[in-house]
Amino acid sequence: MSERTLFLAWQDKARTKAWFPIGRLDVYEEDPVYRFRYIEGVRRAHSEVGFPPLWDFPVLERDYRSAEIFPLFKNRIMSPRRPDFKDYMSSLQLSPDADPAEILSVNGGYRATDNFQVFPKLVKEDGGCFVCRFFLHGWRYANKSARERLYGLRPGEELRLAVDLNNAETGLAIQIQTTDYHMIGWAPRYLLYNLATATPESPGEYEVKVVHVPPKSDRTGQRALIEMRGRWEKHEPMSGPDYKPLVGD
Repeated sequence: MSERTLFLAWQDKARTKAWFPIGRLDVYEEDPVYRFRYIEGVRRAHSEVGFPPLWDFPVLERDYRSAEIFPLFKNRIMSPRRPDFKDYMSSLQLSPDADPAEILSVNGGYRATDNFQVFPKLVKEDGGCFVCRFFLHGWRYANKSARERLYGLRPGEELRLAVDLNNAETGLAIQIQTTDYHMIGWAPRYLLYNLATATPESPGEYEVKVVHVPPKSDRTGQRALIEMRGRWEKHEPMSGPDYKPLVGD
């Protein structure tokens, strides 16, 4: 049975600004069946910052299944009935008939009104190679010249990664830079550890490029879609304690 896995992350905006992976959505595509389970990261979020169970999923140790995508995730996908739907899908570099899991894998389930994001499980292919896409984070904090450079990015343009070991908020962070050294933003925190391991394990074997740049008039708050390709020698992505489901295999 073909399966696609997405994770749900939650940010403690009120105090620490920390991100926690809290849930796992498995999509069995033939049926289809949507399956949601909490993962161990939710226990850490609860113990460290008091995260409460989600309204849609009130019991932590329960295996939730549905023939339709759960409202929490469905509400993060633009309706095909909207007149700007095709333009939006084009901005994600997806076809108009892409399924919900494909859309959420790219758009991150972003909503300006809450503190959740969705991200796909990273897959280690033959030889340890991986590919992931994400929207640039933290671009609003870039300085004036970096923002001007950001607005001038073009699809296919090469970028650079810089591992920041002294970030004021997270300690470790991954900066996204242009080839002329403008720091335009960061990689998402919830991908931080997995992406950071690719650099020391296989130095020089990663690529970062611009996939899409929305127009300045875009209201989603998303500024640049980034693609990273890299390779892990030993690391198994998303295999740490936070990602273990609380119930089931």
